[in-house]
Amino acid sequence: MLVTNRALNHGLSLTPDGTTLYASGETTGYSWSYDPATRKLGASKVVVKNMGSGVHSTRTMVVVPGHPNLVIVTVGSNNNWDYQAGDAATGRACAKVFDMSKVPDGGYDYKSGGWQLGHGLRNEVAITLDPNNMAWGVENSGDDFRRTVNGASTDIHIDNPAEELNYLGDPTKPNNNWYGYPTCFTVWSPSLIRDKTFQTGDQFVVTPNSSFSDANCATKAIPPRLSFPAHVAPITAAFDADAKNMYITFHGSWDRQPAIGYKVVEVPFTQTAEGQYDPVAKSDSQTGFTDVIAASNPGGLQWDPAGTRLFVSSDNSAEGEIFVLSKKT
Repeated sequence: MLVTNRALNHGLSLTPDGTTLYASGETTGYSWSYDPATRKLGASKVVVKNMGSGVHSTRTMVVVPGHPNLVIVTVGSNNNWDYQAGDAATGRACAKVFDMSKVPDGGYDYKSGGWQLGHGLRNEVAITLDPNNMAWGVENSGDDFRRTVNGASTDIHIDNPAEELNYLGDPTKPNNNWYGYPTCFTVWSPSLIRDKTFQTGDQFVVTPNSSFSDANCATKAIPPRLSFPAHVAPITAAFDADAKNMYITFHGSWDRQPAIGYKVVEVPFTQTAEGQYDPVAKSDSQTGFTDVIAASNPGGLQWDPAGTRLFVSSDNSAEGEIFVLSKKT
């Protein structure tokens, strides 16, 4: 065991040269110098602090491969509905970037330090970067939703709102765009919303009114590039070596019967004429991914250095496991 610290709960990332390790607890992010030859760590250093607390307690930390001094850190909302998180200054429901070559004494304050890589991201647990070092996030959306129009309320929660694949862009530059939370959400199953005709991928509000309607979402919020079924709970994402596919763990639902998720999926990507990476499927697709393997509560993903074996962790409370996947040749 490298570190004994019960406060650590999710974030884990290593610089490309293998000499600096980052990990996080609910309120604090740490770094250690690391010797890969001896597998020894130096003393821990606080690099990010005051990340707050709430029902979403994990803090993803991801080193930007092409700029290893930069680390992306995400903080989710403090509850299912966190209305104050609509203000980016709260430091919740957002992704931020920190320059680890300039860490102040005692670490960055999460709210005031670094720069935004998008806000209005309810719980962007899965963060990965494509070969252009552009950031993508996969979002855990809301629970127990009802759509209320003119006083009439309809339960839509079993298949809405969708989980989201969001394009966050260049982490070397501030991204001050708003991605919708806590007001705008994404349709997965249009048939459950009976007062209006929607397509998968459209944006909606739970209670449209004269102050803010579904149409306002289209002009104010950045929509996801692709959607996934409600409540699958995406936890980690990783591209394969040539970025022809993104792999995502769906940890599994608690807010739906029958249950959904509990698998690893593959999302085909393509490279455009401009050299950008983008999902093959259109934004209104419900078939933009395929199942790879079923697993009980899959969590982490990590490719080996050769990019041929994908390690998948499963944190089932009864038996933690690690699977090793490889493509057929």
